[in-house]
Amino acid sequence: METINGKQCRASGAEQPVFIGYPNRSAKLADLHISRALPIRERRLVGPWCFLDRFGPVAFTVGKPMNVPPHPHIGLQTVSWLLEGEILHNDSLGSEAIVRPGGVNVMTAGKGISHTEETPGKHSGRLNGVQLWVALPDSARHIVPSFTHVKEVPAVETRGGMIQVFAGTKNGATSPAPYYSAIIGLDVQIHPGSTFELDLDPSYEHALLVLSGGCDFEKNGLKEQVLYYLGTCRSSLALTSQSGSRVILIGGQPFPETILMWWNFVARTPAELSQARADWEAHRRFGEIPGEHGDRLAAPDLLRFAHPNPAS
Repeated sequence: METINGKQCRASGAEQPVFIGYPNRSAKLADLHISRALPIRERRLVGPWCFLDRFGPVAFTVGKPMNVPPHPHIGLQTVSWLLEGEILHNDSLGSEAIVRPGGVNVMTAGKGISHTEETPGKHSGRLNGVQLWVALPDSARHIVPSFTHVKEVPAVETRGGMIQVFAGTKNGATSPAPYYSAIIGLDVQIHPGSTFELDLDPSYEHALLVLSGGCDFEKNGLKEQVLYYLGTCRSSLALTSQSGSRVILIGGQPFPETILMWWNFVARTPAELSQARADWEAHRRFGEIPGEHGDRLAAPDLLRFAHPNPAS
């Protein structure tokens, strides 16, 4: 561990920033093909971010490319961010909201909630975006669930590009959505033929995911479908693009707690996971979603779950 500008930082045991590319793996969300960046075997967390799926771009005229039936969550927040299209959210609190590009849906599961995500009946015929989860710290993981729809997050023009702040605070702009850990989530758009520069908190660990276009970081060409982990100890970031590019930047202070992830749950012990599964199957705890949304997802057998992250 070392100190930069009075702030302690660490990077996977290194005393300097790291740069590691982790190829995403292919998966499916109902009938939608996705590219999963987090979690992977080599990296479970980036700050409190514990899950990152990339989907699209998809063009369609009929059907619902996003069609996830009722399912439960505990111990996390879901964050839906779109580049194109629409997603309709319904939950057991009675919340209903359509997220569109520039806005964000943040659902805080707390002690338990169920929800659906689907393409609405009236749509643009496009779907392109990311779905992220944030692990809740122990102090907040049993709170009463809630849902926040932000129609338009703050956007800040900077030299060489623009940032949209969907989590945390950057360049004087703060996302109005609630979060419970030190965190940052940005959509970075780099103008063609430009270098985009951004100050970073060196106590945070950060990661990049290219959404579109090509860009370079420290003379490394960044590719789509690769999560680039930058570690901590970085006080700045510079990205260069000849044709223009769009990148997700996530980060936060290294998460100090060990978590267990299984199915749609984030917990601390196998017993908590087992109880959450039993409650969902018995129609306890998670509530019911108003309206017709198809059959609930059945919980898989609790045979194994991801190895816990090493505590930061």
